[in-house]
Amino acid sequence: MASVSDTFVENRERVQPDDTNNYASAHGGNVVKWMDEVGAMAAMRHAGETCVTARINSLDFERPVPQGDICVIRAYAYDTGRTSIKVRLQAFREDPRSGETEQTTDSYFVFVAVDDDMHPTPVPDLDTESDRCRELREEALAGEEDH
Repeated sequence: MASVSDTFVENRERVQPDDTNNYASAHGGNVVKWMDEVGAMAAMRHAGETCVTARINSLDFERPVPQGDICVIRAYAYDTGRTSIKVRLQAFREDPRSGETEQTTDSYFVFVAVDDDMHPTPVPDLDTESDRCRELREEALAGEEDH
């Protein structure tokens, strides 16, 4: 059984001209794609199975990620159902020169674990024994209720 902390995944994408919209900031579709990929990694880390996106519960774009900055995506699993895994996802803009970060996007995805025939398969419970795991889970559940 994986813990919330065990499922934590962070990835970075440099925002290139091909990733931007007319306003020289990351196209929202690209940010969602990057979040979906990192979220699936967190879900698979817990399930030990292939996981596919079932739902995006909410997606709030709070500010843009400018061209040339780095888009940092953070994800972790915080709750499970019989075959599903809820994943908290946050995106940040990071200045590549200073390392300064600012949150840009907040979201909650649901993934479903599937077997080799793409049929839903059960997932284990998520371990929340440490204080840090409980904090992350409670923060995600509270945020999910606010959206």
